[in-house]
Amino acid sequence: MAYDLEEQEQLDAIKAWWNRYGTLIMSLLVIAALAWGGWWGWQAYQNHRANQAMGYFEALEDAASLNGPESVARIKAAAATLRKDYPATGYASRGALVAATALIQQKDVAGAREQLEWLAGQSKHPALQPVARERLASLLLDEKQYDAALAQLNNPPAPFAALYADRRGDILAAQGKADEARQAWQTALDGMPASDPLRQVVQLKLDALSGA
Repeated sequence: MAYDLEEQEQLDAIKAWWNRYGTLIMSLLVIAALAWGGWWGWQAYQNHRANQAMGYFEALEDAASLNGPESVARIKAAAATLRKDYPATGYASRGALVAATALIQQKDVAGAREQLEWLAGQSKHPALQPVARERLASLLLDEKQYDAALAQLNNPPAPFAALYADRRGDILAAQGKADEARQAWQTALDGMPASDPLRQVVQLKLDALSGA
């Protein structure tokens, strides 16, 4: 009988505890379940968008391997979709570079410039934004837009400092600013490791400038 009484007291204690905390516990369990489901839903959504972006990127690559007006239209259409609907994905930034290269090959310089200008302004793509800035500077140099080209080379990221200095030297030399070009190329050399194959090219520019 004493055992039954003790057991009853334990049950009463459990009931009292549940009456006090049961609602809170159930609420927490529901919140946890919703959070877990929401996380999985978000992951599924992100994977779906990534797959869609990959599809457009592959279509862009296919178009870039062709030639002619139809190819140009397809390149621009795929790149525009990536930029508009999937701007934060790596496919958008890579697509801009692929599109720019293909459009230059097809003599659509204005179209290539549009791609590079978009990526050059995208700080959320820190890996490829500096590449776009350097290529845009080269394109602007070819168009003799020297000031605009130099503006793309301001505040270079450390890994690109030597490459930017080399391109700055090219622009300054085209402007007839020999002393400034020499200084820029020397800065490029100073920032390049001995094994960098670009060193020889920069040295040739310096030698030519000096009449060696």
